[in-house]
Amino acid sequence: MIELAEARLGRAENSTAQKKFDQALEELGSYLGLIDDERQVLGALNRDRNSTRDLYRHFDIALRAQVPRLAVIRRTTPADYAINLKAAEEFVRETRTEALESFYGHSVLREEPDNQKKPEQTKDAPEGSKRP
Repeated sequence: MIELAEARLGRAENSTAQKKFDQALEELGSYLGLIDDERQVLGALNRDRNSTRDLYRHFDIALRAQVPRLAVIRRTTPADYAINLKAAEEFVRETRTEALESFYGHSVLREEPDNQKKPEQTKDAPEGSKRP
């Protein structure tokens, strides 16, 4: 599915280069739909399996290469269209973050909530070590 999304992104790049911005946004919409579909498919899989973690990792690698491509498209697009491209960039970044969190979710240590932290114990210095 990621290959289909990359093809759509390539078509959006070509349409932008040809100054066909409406067509580029249509391709971008299809691209985002495919990315969202893949995110939902991966989200439904068992995250404890190594094969699922591998799929998340491949998804992350693909998205990492696509974010700069979206930025280039946005820079060469008029402001009226660039707003949608900025939203698409943010969506892809958030999706990539979600993929990374899913991949590393089992190995990251979380901080304890504030109400469960141990109370700080202050120790007074022994009488012999105090200086006047």
